[in-house]
Amino acid sequence: MSKPPLVDIGNATVYRGDKPVFREFSLRVAQGERVAIVGPNGAGKTTLLKLLNRELYPVHDPDTFVRILGKSRWNVWELRRQIGIVSDDLALRYPDRATGLDVVLSGFFSSIGTHGLIADDVTDHHRALATSALADFGVQDYRDTPLARMSTGQKRRCLLARAMVHEPRTLILDEPFAGLDLAASFDYLRRIRQMIRAGRSILLVTHHLNEIPPEIDRVVLLSEGRIVADGARSDVLTVANLTETYGTPLRLHQQDGYYFAYPPEQ
Repeated sequence: MSKPPLVDIGNATVYRGDKPVFREFSLRVAQGERVAIVGPNGAGKTTLLKLLNRELYPVHDPDTFVRILGKSRWNVWELRRQIGIVSDDLALRYPDRATGLDVVLSGFFSSIGTHGLIADDVTDHHRALATSALADFGVQDYRDTPLARMSTGQKRRCLLARAMVHEPRTLILDEPFAGLDLAASFDYLRRIRQMIRAGRSILLVTHHLNEIPPEIDRVVLLSEGRIVADGARSDVLTVANLTETYGTPLRLHQQDGYYFAYPPEQ
């Protein structure tokens, strides 16, 4: 029996406030795929993530559906145990006083921090697993450090540890390198590539081509709420497609499986 798609969206019209972001939008992503959603600011990338995370819903219509792992209805907390999500939006929800351990422990409860949980909710087993996850991502020294005293890269690795406490088969990474310096970006990219090689599905959202790991098989170009191109990376990442997506002329270079866009000659 074949597995249901990870993501199956059909004919979805989605509003943010009074503005339609998607009109009759459709997208299918199979389990096991490694996909990059690429596009400029305002393309609809964040709206797509909120649709998948059940923070937004499409306009009701008999022909519209949004299915995650084959199901149209999910308990949102159970869904977040199935799919690990790392985003700046998530990081901003945590109070500055939350420690690295608080962040990772909250992954067991799909919560923001551990404030409000009763003592019996968080067990020694949870703490041991959370401490191990912090060590796996090289932030064990920040177990008791408040987020306010961490760098962006340290926060991001704590969030990645949080996403992994349930050992999900799928990770959704929203602008994973935003705010990271060169060394932190390289370290984070290395960790993402290791997880892909370990067999995890990745849905990576970005507007920078050089942030797409070579292991990503499929690219979806998104612009103004519509799909410009969708397919194998080498077929989609072309000058013509990228010029249409970003609305600007450019040149394109490929090196060692990475793609780089740069301005045309003046």
